[in-house]
Amino acid sequence: MAQRTGIEVRHKKACASRRGARCNCDPTYQASVWSARESKRIRKTFATLAEARAWRSETQTGVRRGTLRAPAHTTVVEAAEGLVAGMRSGRVRTRSGDRYKPSAIRSYEAALRDHVVPRLARTRLGDVQHRDVQRIADELLAEGRDPSTIRNALMPLRVIFRRAVEDGDVAINPCAHLRLPAVRGRRERIASPQEAERLLAALPARDRPVWATALYAGLRRGELMALRWDDVDLANGVIRVERAYDEKAHREIEPKSRAGRRTIPIVGALRDILVEHKANQTRADALVFSGNAPFQPSNLWRRAQSAWKRAGVDPIGLHEARHTFASILIAAGVNAKAITTYMGHASIQTTYDLYGKLMPGSEAEAAALVDAYLTRADSASRIAQVQPATS
Repeated sequence: MAQRTGIEVRHKKACASRRGARCNCDPTYQASVWSARESKRIRKTFATLAEARAWRSETQTGVRRGTLRAPAHTTVVEAAEGLVAGMRSGRVRTRSGDRYKPSAIRSYEAALRDHVVPRLARTRLGDVQHRDVQRIADELLAEGRDPSTIRNALMPLRVIFRRAVEDGDVAINPCAHLRLPAVRGRRERIASPQEAERLLAALPARDRPVWATALYAGLRRGELMALRWDDVDLANGVIRVERAYDEKAHREIEPKSRAGRRTIPIVGALRDILVEHKANQTRADALVFSGNAPFQPSNLWRRAQSAWKRAGVDPIGLHEARHTFASILIAAGVNAKAITTYMGHASIQTTYDLYGKLMPGSEAEAAALVDAYLTRADSASRIAQVQPATS
């Protein structure tokens, strides 16, 4: 029978408490809330009293606001199918309102099929608890999966429950506060300006333009593959990123996000290379780096590796070349908002998360910047004081 707290302690049949003695079992806790809208009592059982109290508090709030429905009867497998179908149709979008890329949809579908559905399948959304999701993470870790794989495996489940909470189908997101292994980011190679020059000089002439654009404009691999001469305005010194190439779907797609569609300034070192490269092109609408069809990244990488090995230069990947462009912008003193725009990041927080460690941040650097500013301001003031008055 429910207690006045709205939470019933449910002991095992063999528990000593049933004979009036101290409890010697691991009881469960059934929380309940009356919903006048549904004309029924909503109940849910938890392993701990804290979970039961938290659910009851959230559910009561939902009932008062009229935003809560009865616990979701949709199963995990049904929700997974609905999520993938919604992503494909464009009905389900990212938090920034963009459509999911085909590659992201394939990744979510694989994660649900391989890791989530086999473990939860016919479980109703309203019955999935935090410990169920945590168990998936723990099992994947025990199987030897790396931290990134574990996080990616749970990402679609997070989306399912985020939407379920927003829609009022469930009161608490069981994917919140998971204990996940830390992702140890591998050390990215970032080339110095001098290294960038040596890397380009060692390449065969046919490959120099694409690597120069990665190093000096920071385009992503798919964006480089889809770049056309129509997008390169040498007269005004800008590159317009309008599309990317999906290697698995074998077609051009929208950029990674709305921020991915952007305009990037062409620096002098890149302009010279592109001007020379364009002189050998005839069609204005041709792909910049491969003419009629997108280049093969594996072939590009193989040729570059061979050239750099012969020249005794440490190799660099296309994504690392993109990081190099970001580091050049930072070292040149370009402000963070502009860097976010040029890199095509969805938010300035992404820029800080990725490159904050490269940005000036020490006390000595801050003091030097302030001193330089004050010196300039003081000099300007002194000059103004000695200027002759005009009649």
